[in-house]
Amino acid sequence: MTGRRRTRTTPRPAPFRPVRAAALTAGAVVLCASLTAACGVIPGATGGSGDDPIKVMTWAPQDTDATNKPGMPAMALAFAKWINAHGGIDGRDLEVLTCNDQNDSVGAAKCARRAASENVVAVVGSYSQYGDSYLAPLEGAGIPYIGGYGVTNDEFTGALSYPVNGGQPALLAGLGKALAADCGNVTLVRPDSIAGDELPAMLDSGLKSGGHLEADDQLAAEDATEYGGQADQALRYATKDVTRKGCVVPALGDRTDTFMDSFRRARANYPGVRTATVLGSVDQTVINTTGGASGPYEGAYITSWYPVATDPRWEPMKKVINEEAFGDNRIDPADAGVQTTWIAYTVLKAALEEIDGGEVSADTVRHTLNNGLRVSTGGLTPTLYWPYEGKLAGVGFPRLVNAHVTLQVVQDGKLVAARKGIGGDDGVADMTSVLGQADVQ
Repeated sequence: MTGRRRTRTTPRPAPFRPVRAAALTAGAVVLCASLTAACGVIPGATGGSGDDPIKVMTWAPQDTDATNKPGMPAMALAFAKWINAHGGIDGRDLEVLTCNDQNDSVGAAKCARRAASENVVAVVGSYSQYGDSYLAPLEGAGIPYIGGYGVTNDEFTGALSYPVNGGQPALLAGLGKALAADCGNVTLVRPDSIAGDELPAMLDSGLKSGGHLEADDQLAAEDATEYGGQADQALRYATKDVTRKGCVVPALGDRTDTFMDSFRRARANYPGVRTATVLGSVDQTVINTTGGASGPYEGAYITSWYPVATDPRWEPMKKVINEEAFGDNRIDPADAGVQTTWIAYTVLKAALEEIDGGEVSADTVRHTLNNGLRVSTGGLTPTLYWPYEGKLAGVGFPRLVNAHVTLQVVQDGKLVAARKGIGGDDGVADMTSVLGQADVQ
């Protein structure tokens, strides 16, 4: 990788027409007219019928050398247990299949093909860096992708993608806007990967909205075991301007903690700098393990899509975790992946309830989402719905419908709402207009 931004042409998404599924369904209806008793699941009508379980899939990388999100499939399984314990969906159980994408493109494609072969009605609340590997198989099978993590721009372009947050674009734009007023030189340390290539333009859009120069873009291996060289390089640039305190922004997913180990040792040789990052790279657990109030994150700005984990709006999720997954240490209520999975399954539940006892299939779930369904998430996000093209279609994000972010800060070792810097008194800001000016290529 050279570090140069990848040139991307984002075509206008065409309306999806599941020709194969429609043809198969029509043929099956003719067959069932004469063999009614023999017909169970109609080919092309995924998810089963009658009293069969409604089948969905959640995937995420686990046990890899890079970013891992085991809490997402674990949260999905807990949600399904809770739904089933309370009567299911119109009397039908919810069945969750899980898949480990192994943090590689082959694994992501395998998960998508398995979803198609298992006839799931949706892939829900999942994480993968390889949208170009899994979206095509899902689209070929007509399967909606609800509430991906937003780690790649592909999730905001696919016609069958239904994101619940603004992904990395919104987080980095919000962080850039917050840092513009307070920072001198800004260094972004990000993965040397396809997903990493998409990050600089987003941070820069926020910085430029506050009249700040672009950040220095520094690449790092996503699976490194130490980052001494990158830490020195980041600090050299951030401290060039002796009149203003510089800022270092590591956005390395699970390896952010590893970077900060190297950074903590290196910073003693440089003037003071401020650190800032995005939720998903840092959470309360990481803050605790790196020294809490005496650690490198004290005073750091961190942007999130959602309210802080102590907010009472998370109580319904915590109740489900306590009832169905008590003691499962994979599920951290403060983890952005767990939170995203909860919201994604809230959307799925709303769609299934809107179908109201009718045929549940990938087609009907997709049509329900496309036909103006509005989903309340109890104030965790704005009301969610997915028009044909969102407000950010002009910059290549036609499916990005929720660009709200919250600004949080580490105070006395605790992650709390910042309530200033971006947005109003509640610390919430809509990054739609900022992202509308992003230099996405």
